[in-house]
Amino acid sequence: MIKSLKFKNLLLIACTAFVLSACSSKEEEEYNKPALYWYNKMMKQIASGDLDKADDTYTSLESEHRNSPFIPSAILILVNGHIDEEEYALANFYLDEYIKRFGLSKDIDYARYLKIKANFLGFKYQFRDQQLIDETITQIQEFKSKYKNSPYMPLVDTINSRLFMAKASFDNEIAELYIRRDKEAAAAFYEQKVKESWINPAEIEPVKVPFYRSIFE
Repeated sequence: MIKSLKFKNLLLIACTAFVLSACSSKEEEEYNKPALYWYNKMMKQIASGDLDKADDTYTSLESEHRNSPFIPSAILILVNGHIDEEEYALANFYLDEYIKRFGLSKDIDYARYLKIKANFLGFKYQFRDQQLIDETITQIQEFKSKYKNSPYMPLVDTINSRLFMAKASFDNEIAELYIRRDKEAAAAFYEQKVKESWINPAEIEPVKVPFYRSIFE
């Protein structure tokens, strides 16, 4: 009986030690830190490539210091990080927040440019992302109207040209489809749309779509 009691005591001690060691190994929950602390921690996490943790740290920064001057730059840094990782939906999420909160910022043209860039880079399927193309072209027109002296204008112009080429390519595919079906009026309508998007359609090279995607395009 004594041996049994000793064994139970040893088992209890071992279990307690295991629980304590497991708890101590967990990262302590952090809160009520200065804005600079959260900002620096976020920067270190981004530098190490851990964007998920950086997102969480930004949440702490934004929650505890909503009016901190670190917030605008933190958002734009996260945006660039997510664009680099091709996480365009998350980049747009942060950009929408930035544009909503800091619409009068001196960097608003940069944020608008990044939104155009994120949309453009997120354009992957030529014949399925037509709404995204149209929306981005509209954003470009607004950008060119509001920020005529922006240093990002040449980059926006380049994106604009490539989107119009994509739009012309799409309309050209539709025109050729109607030609094959002997629908001359419809074909002429889309051929005119091609010319409106791009003066010389012959300059546009057809997009090479992998065979496993072409059947769905």
